[in-house]
Amino acid sequence: MSSPISEATVLQALQAVIDPNTGSDLVSGKQIKNLRLNGADVAFDVELGYPAASQHAALSAALETAVRTLSGVGQVNIAIASKIVAHAVQRGVQLLPGVKNIIAVASGKGGVGKSTTAANLALALAAEGARVGVLDADIYGPSQPLMLGASGRPDSLDGKLMEPKLAHGLQLMSIGFLVEDDQAMIWRGPMATQALEQLLRQTRWQDLDYLVVDMPPGTGDIQLTLSQRVPVTGAIIVTTPQDIALIDAKKGLKMFEKVGVPILGLVENMAVHICTNCGHAEHIFGADGGKKMAAQYGLDYLGGLPLALSIREQADAGRPSVVAEPEGEIAALYKTLARQVAIKIASQAKDYSAKFPTISISSGT
Repeated sequence: MSSPISEATVLQALQAVIDPNTGSDLVSGKQIKNLRLNGADVAFDVELGYPAASQHAALSAALETAVRTLSGVGQVNIAIASKIVAHAVQRGVQLLPGVKNIIAVASGKGGVGKSTTAANLALALAAEGARVGVLDADIYGPSQPLMLGASGRPDSLDGKLMEPKLAHGLQLMSIGFLVEDDQAMIWRGPMATQALEQLLRQTRWQDLDYLVVDMPPGTGDIQLTLSQRVPVTGAIIVTTPQDIALIDAKKGLKMFEKVGVPILGLVENMAVHICTNCGHAEHIFGADGGKKMAAQYGLDYLGGLPLALSIREQADAGRPSVVAEPEGEIAALYKTLARQVAIKIASQAKDYSAKFPTISISSGT
């Protein structure tokens, strides 16, 4: 005679399912919610701390298979959702209204594909089910409007805050919307820094899970101000495998360490070139430089991205790879990168500042 189905037996069965992204089971992680039993029928919710829409079907199938190892189970109803919360930032820096987490995408030098990586990372997070914005922080060379196919001046509903532009489902703000394409920004550091802070704080970001900040290359005034005064949840370092890029990437890494911004990991861009004619793979910029740097500094290696003609062509056309070929191999690489970044953020300490009481002092009568 089979034992009756109970909450305990269902949870025991579900413990066999390992979350492929975190390597731990969902029961121990307290991600199984609202378990309901109605006779032989079983229903429950799964709450993930990161977006992973492309994996919901496979995860749901694995969970149902686990429940059906119990004899006598009837219908199984599983609802999977993501609940993304705000995580801790640098000490003494207030969170930005309307933004839960800020991801800085940085590089020590230009030309390593940082902006392309930032655009595709943001699109991949959105494709996985998150609400995402992009701040183009490169005052001197804004490229996100072109890459994301957005143009025109931003609107303002109240005369104080700017409305972000919408591009492929992303909220976007850039100095590129406020100046002419051929206008050179001949500004000293303090002016550029002030302009960037205005773009960040005078944009009406609307309920973002993640704001991806495309940082300017280098470790100067703007980068330092951003990392000290902007509530950054974590930074991603983008490099190419060759030594000259790695030297500069290390400088960017040290800057974030000094101001207390966690490094989410390293992305090795242009890791390998695949010939579009013959398919021959060639390490034009050297092999595994990023992997070795990640190992040297104890960083997560978030993955290698190819030097592919399509990535450049699609970004130049305002439709980066994740939206141009959403089921393609390159989009899959960016989605894997996005999930890794989101999972790393989900494992960090939560931000409790909103829960702290406000102390007001008034003079007694």
